[in-house]
Amino acid sequence: MTGATKVAVREVYLDYNATTPIDPEVREAMLPFLSDEFGNPSSVHPPGRRVRKAVENAREKVARLLNASDPSEIVFTSGATEANNMAILGATILAGRKAGHIITTQIEHPCVLGVCRFLEEQGFQVTCLPVDRQCRVDPESVLEALTDDTLIVSVMLANNETGTLQPVAEIARLVKSKRPDVLVHTDAVQAIAKVPVDVQELGVDLLALSAHKFYGPKGVGALFIRKGVEIAPLLRGGHQEHGMRAGTENVAGIVGLGKAAEIAVRDFEVVTNHLWNLRKRFLRLLDELPMTRLNGHRKHTLPSTANVCLLGADALAVQANLGQRGICVSVGSACSSGSLKPSHVLRAMGLSEMAAFCSVRFSWGKFTTDDDIDYALEQTKEVVTLLREITLPEEIGVCDENCPCFFEGAGVA
Repeated sequence: MTGATKVAVREVYLDYNATTPIDPEVREAMLPFLSDEFGNPSSVHPPGRRVRKAVENAREKVARLLNASDPSEIVFTSGATEANNMAILGATILAGRKAGHIITTQIEHPCVLGVCRFLEEQGFQVTCLPVDRQCRVDPESVLEALTDDTLIVSVMLANNETGTLQPVAEIARLVKSKRPDVLVHTDAVQAIAKVPVDVQELGVDLLALSAHKFYGPKGVGALFIRKGVEIAPLLRGGHQEHGMRAGTENVAGIVGLGKAAEIAVRDFEVVTNHLWNLRKRFLRLLDELPMTRLNGHRKHTLPSTANVCLLGADALAVQANLGQRGICVSVGSACSSGSLKPSHVLRAMGLSEMAAFCSVRFSWGKFTTDDDIDYALEQTKEVVTLLREITLPEEIGVCDENCPCFFEGAGVA
């Protein structure tokens, strides 16, 4: 292990974008459906009816969270990966289309980019739009990419690596003004419970979310399908979820998702104020540690995420050393962090391989304290300073001449 080994005296979890702890209220709400309330919601006897009522109650809570016009617009899934696949495949190949055009961005989550690559292999045309150096897509570029063959536009609401918010509402407005028949889909996984997510204001047709990103259980999510929008189901063979998702419902998970949605609405103002205060506290790192840069937009951002380029310190070494000190951080998406390739998001923003390999994601949540942030800052400064002293530049690489880290006024401390 590079650097001095320290025994962790405490654990500070700063990887909330990967997953969140289950809220105690959510756990309590789920427990009856893991014991006495074991009925199948499709059964017509009393145990089945009680469970069906719980599922529909959860559906109403998720609809309220998103400001959906009707609970029937919510389809429960196993998570956001399934929801995103259902949305994109259901609007294209599963709907009987043999060809067509899909518009997305270079910074999407792997579950969106992966399904788009699959469709490309099947003969569909895919346009992956670039982003600027602050990780934002230009809405006009979406409009310019529209063709007569475009079937669906998929742009995430908040980037999972940088926290940057995308102008989804403006994109939807522009797309619908030119092609009302084109579906607009957003992966809103990282945005839920951190910024307002209102499907009426966004104007999207399809929206995916996942419970474990906002203090609910793993293995359950939902897809919002606006009334009147028709997509084909991904899973067939049963009548569940209005025929849109075959298979016996994950009742305990769905109840947990509903409770998490209820809490998100109830506590939104208090929690988001806390997250913004923690962000302000964390960003002192940029002033206190030389040669650091914030990756992403400073204004259009989640309050709970900071992706920082720590020039001269290898991100994997930073992650490992912080882990020894009890601090849990990420070097990118949890779904691809096993890869030694530089982040596709940071590269799309124009960072060189060196800058990408020196970038660490810190993400906090409602259970994070001021003291947690202070401890993480102290340990990060110590670890990075040590690694810079013992790491040769050639061990990391050389920045490209166009790397934004070296643009005048780019934010290098």
